[in-house]
Amino acid sequence: MEDSILNSIKNALGPDDSDTVFDSDLIMFINSVFSILFQLGVGPKDAPYRITGAQNVWSEFLDEDQLDMVRTYVFMKVKLVFDPPASSFVLASYKEQIQEFEWRANVAAETP
Repeated sequence: MEDSILNSIKNALGPDDSDTVFDSDLIMFINSVFSILFQLGVGPKDAPYRITGAQNVWSEFLDEDQLDMVRTYVFMKVKLVFDPPASSFVLASYKEQIQEFEWRANVAAETP
């Protein structure tokens, strides 16, 4: 599995790692999602985590055993602003899954 945050999100969206045309946009969207996760209590406690490029890796943000849901959540949130689905049914499904991830992430953050 790709450890670079930027490259793993790019791969999930479709562009190849070598395609850097949208990197600044994707970095901005990814950092926005990390701000949301910070507000939910997920990740570093002192300030929202931020990436600056492909060198930032998932393990800087969170332990490996907690990352699967976070990776999916970040992808889905970025997908909705970067390349939203054309189908209203798919869009509704993404939004429902995002809400569930937010609830579960918040519960996990509050549970010792």
